[in-house]
Amino acid sequence: MGKRLITQARGKGGPTYRAFSHKNAGEIKHRKYDDTEKNSVINGRVVDLLHCPGHNAPLAKVKYDNGEETLVSAPLGIRINDTVSSGAKAEMKIGNTLPLKNIPEGTDVYNVESQPGDGGKFARTSGGFATVVSQLGEKTIVRLPSKKQREFSSECRAIIGQISGGGRKDKPMLKAGKHYHAMRARNKLYPRTAGVAMNAVDHPFGSGRGRHVGKPKTPPRGAPPGRNVGLLHSRRTGRRR
Repeated sequence: MGKRLITQARGKGGPTYRAFSHKNAGEIKHRKYDDTEKNSVINGRVVDLLHCPGHNAPLAKVKYDNGEETLVSAPLGIRINDTVSSGAKAEMKIGNTLPLKNIPEGTDVYNVESQPGDGGKFARTSGGFATVVSQLGEKTIVRLPSKKQREFSSECRAIIGQISGGGRKDKPMLKAGKHYHAMRARNKLYPRTAGVAMNAVDHPFGSGRGRHVGKPKTPPRGAPPGRNVGLLHSRRTGRRR
């Protein structure tokens, strides 16, 4: 019989599993993808550095010469009133936004677009950066923070530098309450209760026989949502020998 699991409760929605996104400063993205971005350059000024509970790195509010404002992850070393540029003809400088085709090999970048004009999808966490590996005509090879190399369109944009806040994990939480509120702001459930620690009515792995699953962790094919837990579609199980 299926159980009412945490995953099902999250899907239903409710105040317990709702992020306080109305408290966030805004969405991180590059400025709009127009003719200026494709063929020219536009200058802007960092008017403020913000703390946002929904992001793990400081945000920089940039106001461009045409009055447009955007929020980007603050690069390491940026300050208020610094000048940044965006466009195909922008110079190679920390905080500037350029298409990948104009960025030399070996340069650290972040907030890399998946498709030209989508605002940025890759290398966005605190202290993170990607590296331009090689230029192959209309494609650019980029090494992501996971060390995986991926092809991008050379028209995709990225910001020069590394995201600030790289030492975030060096400081311990010290209190469970601090960890709870940090997870709460990002719609993460904390603390997480293990399935083997639950009662049998609450989880397929729960029982009164101690912390022991008592059955294969791979769920049956076609299992209902309340039973579809454990090693889902696992390629292999057991100990590597």
